[in-house]
Parts: sequence; C-alpha cells; structure tokens
Amino acid sequence: MAFYDGLFDALGLRDWCDQDAVVAPMSMADLLKANQADAIDPNAEAFPFPSLDELHTACGKISQTRDFTTGIEDSFLAARAGLKTVLDPITQPLSLALDSTLYVFETTPWWIIVPLLVAFAWFVSRSKWVTAFVAGSFLFLGAIDHLHVALQTLSIIFVCTGISVLLGVPTGIAMSKSNLLQKSMVPILDLLQTLPTFVYLIPLIFLFSVTESKLYGIAIILYAIVPVIRLTDLGIRLVDKDVLEAADAYGMSASQRMTKVELPLALPNIMAGVNQTIMMSLAMVVIASLVSAPGLGVLVLRGIRNLELGVGLVAGFGIVLLAVILDRTSKAALSRVDKASKQ
Repeated sequence: MAFYDGLFDALGLRDWCDQDAVVAPMSMADLLKANQADAIDPNAEAFPFPSLDELHTACGKISQTRDFTTGIEDSFLAARAGLKTVLDPITQPLSLALDSTLYVFETTPWWIIVPLLVAFAWFVSRSKWVTAFVAGSFLFLGAIDHLHVALQTLSIIFVCTGISVLLGVPTGIAMSKSNLLQKSMVPILDLLQTLPTFVYLIPLIFLFSVTESKLYGIAIILYAIVPVIRLTDLGIRLVDKDVLEAADAYGMSASQRMTKVELPLALPNIMAGVNQTIMMSLAMVVIASLVSAPGLGVLVLRGIRNLELGVGLVAGFGIVLLAVILDRTSKAALSRVDKASKQ
C-alpha cells in the first residue's frame, strides 16, 4: 500500500485514480537505483516527500517524473526541424571559420606558424619575458610531438574567442545603456555561467551532426561569452559621470562620447573580460572533444578511455601550458592598456 493511498481515498478520488489504469514505466527513483540493489533507499521513510513518483504509486492518473522529462524531450524534438532550418544558415559561417583556421594552422609549416605566433605575442605584449616564454613553450611542445595538436586547440581558441568578443562587446555596450536590457539579460547570463559544461552539448547534438565543427564551436562560444559581456557592461557603467558631463559640455555626440571617452576608459575592464573569455574557451574546448573537436582534448579523453596515464597527463600539461601562454600574453596586453590609459 502506497503512503498517500489514504489521502486520495479521503478526497474521494479513488475511482478517478484507478480509471483506465495502465502499467507505468519504471519511475525515476527505480531507474536511478536499478543497478544498486543493495543501496539504501532514501525514500523508504515514515513520511516520504510527495514527489510525482510517490503520488503516482497511490494514484495512477498523476504523471511520473519520467513523463515530465519525456515531455521536454518530445517538445524539443518536435521543434528540432524548425530550429535546424533557422540555425543552419546562421551558423554555417562559424563552421567555415573554424574549418578554414584549422586548415591554415595544420598545413602551414612549423617554421612559419611558430615564428608568427611568437611575433604576435611580442606585438601584443611588448614583453621580452612573455615572448621568450611563448617561444620556449612551443619548442617544448614540438619536442614532445604535441605541437600539431596544440596548434589545433589554439586555432579553435582564436576563432571562438574572436567571435565571443565581436558579439559580447556590443551586447555589453547595449546593456550598459539600458537598465531594462540589463535586467532581462542577467538571468540568461547567469544560466549560461552556471549550466554544467556537458549540458551545453546535449541540445546541440540533436540539432547538428557531430561531424560539423559548428557543433563544438557554438558550445564554446555560449560558455565563454559571458565574462566579456558582463565586464564590458560593468566597465562602461563605472566611467566617471563627471567625465561624461564634460564630454557633453564639449558637444560630443553619443557615438563620439562612446568611442572617444567611454570605451577607452572601460578598456581595462573589457580586456579583463577578454582574458576570462580566453580561459573559459580553453576549458570548454577539452569538453568539446567529446563531440569531435580536435586538439589536445582528444588525447586527454584517450588517456581516460584507455587508462593511458602518460598520454593523459602530458596532454593535460600541454593544455596548462597553452593556458599560461594565453593568460600571460593577454595580461601583458592588459598591462600595456592600463599604462597607456594613465598617460
């Protein structure tokens, strides 16, 4: 006898509950403990919580939790064709950008691509230490035969970070100019920032083929775009009001005030957001290896799957090395921006 049988009997709902009763599928609780026969049942208590599954055992008319999850799945699958029709042409440039950049990084000889990357590090950082560290890191990755996969990971980071900045900075600017937009965007950003990384992949797998690079590209961008949006909004809102009043007094238009006053003063915050976006892109690119993203993440997954300790650890160290390269280079660039803004 179910715990809540008496409740439905007292309410006179027994006939309704038993009407057209059918054999229900396995409940969510039964599904979770199906392979744990000896486990202690947390619901085996004097007063169980009135969950859907618990109420269903007393009244077959009440849906189970699995009916709820199945309904969500069916709704998504029903809308999949329409979503795919809309999203396919919009996201196709992302696949093109990822595939093209990956092709360039893979086919360019190392003695061209590595000096170019080292020169780029010097250009943005103007730091001899950072440039030497970048050069040494690439030489080390090449010496252990991980340069090719490291460049694959780096190509994905460049594309996804660039798109995140191109989309995130204008969104942050728009949020800073509209309190209503900010209030409506904050819950969405909170959701994107707290959603577990693996969950990003679930709906995308149903929308796109795992052979399409935009599958992992969208997941990386959605995960990494939040910091640059938030810090752009924050940076512009923190611009001194007296400075803005002075700009208005000089007769600056809204666009002039934005480009010549607000953005330069907010640039340190924006650059900090870019740095965080780079780090989050690198973190997500490893998870994205589950859905055919190339690079060091593939070796990490191989080490886990085949219990190859050395392969996994070396690939993991390569990812750490890339993270340090990107972090030090972006922070050196941020330091340059700070010094320039104070002069």
